[in-house]
Amino acid sequence: MKNIKIKGLNIEMTEAIESYFKNKMDSLDKFLDPNDESIECDARISKIADNQSGDIFKAEVSIHTAGKNFGAVSEKDNLYSAIDDVQYAVTRKITSYKDKKRSIFKRGATEFKRLLKKFY
Repeated sequence: MKNIKIKGLNIEMTEAIESYFKNKMDSLDKFLDPNDESIECDARISKIADNQSGDIFKAEVSIHTAGKNFGAVSEKDNLYSAIDDVQYAVTRKITSYKDKKRSIFKRGATEFKRLLKKFY
């Protein structure tokens, strides 16, 4: 993914965190249209609480494509597991949308085929 914007709130954005996040988002390229130049990814990584039970990290991502927008949020006690979880959630949403789109197309094609059989 080319257009990735990452913001860090209440956390220092190190090169390791940024490269880990970019690698996770690059794995989504196989699900998205490679010809779509308008794909953008906005991400926010933040540290919510520093309480007695430990730190809580939040990772949010929103992906804007030409056809649809996808987004996910994850809160975990480990920053890297929150990034993994948000990547998994966005992957599920993208594949679900693509499967739904494909099944709608198949239903339409089946209906069209049924109509053609009626006339011939």
